[in-house]
Order: sequence, then C-alpha cells, then structure tokens
Amino acid sequence: MIAAAKIRYLQERIAKEDDTIAYKELFVSFYNSLLRFALGMVKSKEIAEEIVSDVFIAIWEKRKRISSIGNLQVYLFIAVKNTALNYLSRNKQVVENVDESSNELRSVYIDPEQLMVTAEMVARIKAAIDQLPPKCRMIFTLVKEEELKYREVAEIMGISVKTVEAQLAIALKKIGTAVHFDIGRAISAPSGNKR
Repeated sequence: MIAAAKIRYLQERIAKEDDTIAYKELFVSFYNSLLRFALGMVKSKEIAEEIVSDVFIAIWEKRKRISSIGNLQVYLFIAVKNTALNYLSRNKQVVENVDESSNELRSVYIDPEQLMVTAEMVARIKAAIDQLPPKCRMIFTLVKEEELKYREVAEIMGISVKTVEAQLAIALKKIGTAVHFDIGRAISAPSGNKR
C-alpha cells in the first residue's frame, strides 16, 4: 500500500509540474486494487479495465485541480464506483449499487508465524468469503484486503461507519463459523513453547 505522504507528493508533482512519471507511478500503485473493485461490480474484465482507465484519464485531464483532493485513494474508489454504476445504468443492467455485486479477492493474507494453515484451510476461508452477502464481502475486501480505514470504506460505500463495523463483524463471524476456527486454541502456545 502506498503511503499517504507519497500520494500527496505525487498529487503535487502531477498538478504543478504535469509530471507524467508521477502520474504513471500513481496509476501503477492503484490500478490492481481499483480493477478488482470495478470487476466486482461489472463482472467483465474488459469493462472494468475501461472504467479504471477512464477514471485515470479524467484525473490527468483535471490534473491542475488534483492537489485539492484531500484523500485521493478514497476519491479514486468513489470515482470507480460511480463510473461503474453509470455504466450499469446506461446498459440497463440491474443497479443494486454495490449490494448486489461480487468482488474478486486477492489471496488471503496468512502470517505463517501465527498459524500453520494448510491448503485445505485456505480453500475453506476463500469459500467462506465467497459465501458472504455481496455488500458484506465488498466491505470485508476493502478493509482487510485494501487496508482502508472504516471511515474511508463508509465514504466509498455511502454508508455509516457503524454499518461498516457491523458488516465486518458479520463477515468475521461467518468466516470463523464456516472454517470452525477456534481463536483461543490458535493463540495459546503449546506447553513446550512457553517463553
């Protein structure tokens, strides 16, 4: 994940100096995350790529004003969401906002020092995530995969922070139940490994 200070630096370079190298770095830094987000809504890789490209073209065209954007990461996600919803609306597809969209997930992050997770467990976790309701799955993805703050996810999704918290709690509970994960057992060290 790109640091906020680096994003701000790139914004300034793009706005004040028409810096194409900074623009490319910004594009590369956000492209995959935004593509997954758009793909979850439009379900077509080609259309998702076009949506993300359109957002970045608009950023370049309005580059002189880019430095006034307070949180560019949130701005980009909202721009992709709105562009995807406009596409769905223009093409007479059912627009249930992000509630009815699925989301492509990156691989599940697993810290091998904390747990030894088998391939079967990874598959069970992925299956549990895939079974989450669409809105819940998207919130889980934005918080856990994209590492956005609850407030940022709330802004992107157009919901309250409390709703983000509630949906994330639901997701974690369902995932935990689906994989029969016992957090107490996983945290406690075997008697021979105490320090």
